[in-house]
Amino acid sequence: MSVEKIIAKIEQNKEIYVEFLRTLIQSDSINPPGNEKNVALIIEDFLKEINIKTEIFPFGNNRANLIAYLNENFEGKNLLYNGHMDVVPPGSETEWKYPPFSALNKRNKIIFGRGTTDMKGGLAAMVIALKILKELKLETSGNLILNAVADEETGGKFGTGWCVKNPLKEIKCDFTIIGEATELNPLPKGIFVGEKGHLQVKIITYGISGHSGMPSMSKNAIYMMSEIIENLDKLDDYIPKTEPPMSMDKLKKLVNVVFPSEEIFERILKEQPDLQSIIHSLTTFSKALTMIKGGIKVNVIPDLCEAVLDIRLLPKQKSETIMKALQKLIEEDLGYLVKDQSTVISKKVFVELEIITDSEGSYWSEWEDSVDLQEFHDLVETIYEKKPFYFLLPASADAHYLRNDGFCPQTIIFGPGKGRTAHAIDENIEILDFIRAIKVYAIFAYKFLCTK
Repeated sequence: MSVEKIIAKIEQNKEIYVEFLRTLIQSDSINPPGNEKNVALIIEDFLKEINIKTEIFPFGNNRANLIAYLNENFEGKNLLYNGHMDVVPPGSETEWKYPPFSALNKRNKIIFGRGTTDMKGGLAAMVIALKILKELKLETSGNLILNAVADEETGGKFGTGWCVKNPLKEIKCDFTIIGEATELNPLPKGIFVGEKGHLQVKIITYGISGHSGMPSMSKNAIYMMSEIIENLDKLDDYIPKTEPPMSMDKLKKLVNVVFPSEEIFERILKEQPDLQSIIHSLTTFSKALTMIKGGIKVNVIPDLCEAVLDIRLLPKQKSETIMKALQKLIEEDLGYLVKDQSTVISKKVFVELEIITDSEGSYWSEWEDSVDLQEFHDLVETIYEKKPFYFLLPASADAHYLRNDGFCPQTIIFGPGKGRTAHAIDENIEILDFIRAIKVYAIFAYKFLCTK
């Protein structure tokens, strides 16, 4: 009967829940600078109605993390729901179909706005699930902990990273769900048991400026950068091989379960280059030059050029290895001195490497033996009326803070929204998907913590 009560409660309050999500989307939490406290206060106010204990941990300028509890007993099983409050900037607002912070509800089917998918949809669903369990006064022997965090879009050190080392430190967590979007078109919902690491490196070339009419008297920093870019593929030869957590064949088998037959899967795989790319990306590290800047005037040889190299690491692959390979490439193959950030050098021509973001990949190695995970899988299939599949996240999230240091290796990523719309123009979320996520989070929490 309790599951039926949960579903009935959600169906009766759909409009209230949609408006709560819209309020979160309309709240400014663009990172940088952050302003996550704006969202934390809205969540606190929403949960205060039912006397849920909520703690806000402020830091910086209008930034904060939040933790809320179903009860104050942590001696039984503890389930952690984690979601981030910050969003990326919207970019050019004129390119959006609707204003990015209007949270426009189109025909009560789709909500448009920055953060709908990444990840205020998942966060709102988790907050609502906690409130539902409290309102229905369902008997449980464990505790549901909500952790709404800052800083995920800029590495998570001051968000999930800080929470694990401070307010959550003494709490034993038995299972964690991070509510990032996990739908990868054309596939149904995924349940992610691993994620890639993220290393961003700023490459700065220092040359010698001069008049463009006499280029041989100068050293063009843009040309130096061009040499580095043209040789970046050599990194593959200098990086020790790291075995992926899952082989290509294993990944294909995991995806294959959502298709009627293996033949149909193979045909669709051949027709879907995006799906091929996703599967391939999970078996190797990847690199992409994403930004470049250089020059001050049309008739001046530039003495400075900056570029950003975005690298996605396999679990267990270390950033130190990548940095050593990049330094070797620049010094031994191209002959440029790489400046150590802690030293000063006298030469005018050199290269500097600066780490912007550095987060490890992670993987729950024992996921196939988990009864709790199997029950979660079955629940998702029931609520979404489609078989989900286990997979790895091609990007990075905060899961490594929970898995890698042993806080809670039993961490998965699952949430409403299509991953492809995250960070994109006209980001949006389907309301049906959002409501289904609330049901999954609320029912799973009840069953996981139930005394019976």
